[in-house]
Amino acid sequence: MFREGVRLRCVICGSLYPPNPRLFTCRSCGGLLEVVTPVDRGFEWERVRARRFGVWRYRELLPLAEWVKPVSLGEGGTPLVRVDRAAGPHVFVKFEGSNPTGSFKDRGMTVGVTIAKGLGVEGVVVASTGNTAASAAAYAARAGLRCLVYLPRGGVARGKLAQALLHGAEVVEVDGFFDDALELVLEEYVERSPSKLYPLNSVNPWRLEGQKTLAFELVDELGYTPDVVVVPVGNAGNISAIWKGFRELRDLGVISGTPRMIGVQATGAAPLAKTWSTRSRELQVVEEPRTIASAIRIGRPVNWFKALKSVEESRGALLTVSDEEILEAMKMLARLEGLGVEPSSAASLAGYLKALEEGLVDRGETVVLVATGHALKDPDVVRLLVERNT
Repeated sequence: MFREGVRLRCVICGSLYPPNPRLFTCRSCGGLLEVVTPVDRGFEWERVRARRFGVWRYRELLPLAEWVKPVSLGEGGTPLVRVDRAAGPHVFVKFEGSNPTGSFKDRGMTVGVTIAKGLGVEGVVVASTGNTAASAAAYAARAGLRCLVYLPRGGVARGKLAQALLHGAEVVEVDGFFDDALELVLEEYVERSPSKLYPLNSVNPWRLEGQKTLAFELVDELGYTPDVVVVPVGNAGNISAIWKGFRELRDLGVISGTPRMIGVQATGAAPLAKTWSTRSRELQVVEEPRTIASAIRIGRPVNWFKALKSVEESRGALLTVSDEEILEAMKMLARLEGLGVEPSSAASLAGYLKALEEGLVDRGETVVLVATGHALKDPDVVRLLVERNT
């Protein structure tokens, strides 16, 4: 199923393993793993760019063998929109809300569900704040697989829950927060594996391989490397995946420099930002995360070490923004630029404006704000925003 030479590597101790699709943590130190994909010496970036825009355009940079048929809905190839009225002439939004299920999760799910189908399992299982559930359900349906999702009771936006149900997912509601739902999934389907269901949360390094393609697309579309990339941070898989994508392009010689990665969390759900600000080497867990941005309402992000490492290596930063700042940024993107994004996506613009104030970003730098999901994901917040401004 995997390319020749593909390995798994521990992000903490560096231990190497064969490409086991069910191995998610290091057997030596317990650290999370990342995929190492060797690229053929004959790799040509220009040849890649001649193909249809999307995740599988970059097939040589993904770990699956050429003969594997992807489970795809046409994900990736999302718009890169200049937002000069909202943020300035050098600022762009990468609008991931145009993916098939309306969020960036589709990038990873096309890879993860393709692997699940190749394994011959009955289905996939995820814990979710909503977008992962919607995406897993759609791609599982595409592959003819069962989909089981664990959701925090009452903590999922209606648009996302509706998508999961529409695509036939079996929903289990869990008392507590996302972290409680994820703990159940990890205990039941990872620690007790093998199982008939394949886990596809971002602890799974194979799923993150699809998400790194956002970095490839930015270089592809801009024709150069942005100075800064701003990413909302919840479970922290996306910021580390995007950074990995830039690292790989640099190692291949496609680009000479890499951007600074700035992660943004909501004030009431900011374990990584707190860890960063205190320079702690242990995660500063938030036991009861609170924010209107449900997609990043996570207090114990499983990829926290990967994210911190990404920010440190890129000379970036981690910031917090209030719910009020998120709502204001959401309104700015909609009213000034015509971009309807969910609250967590608006955290990117709010974080950029704060980074400007704090001198972390210069107005002359090229900045990309990653907007992770569509506004219709969370209609209740849209209604709240409209009511407040009428």
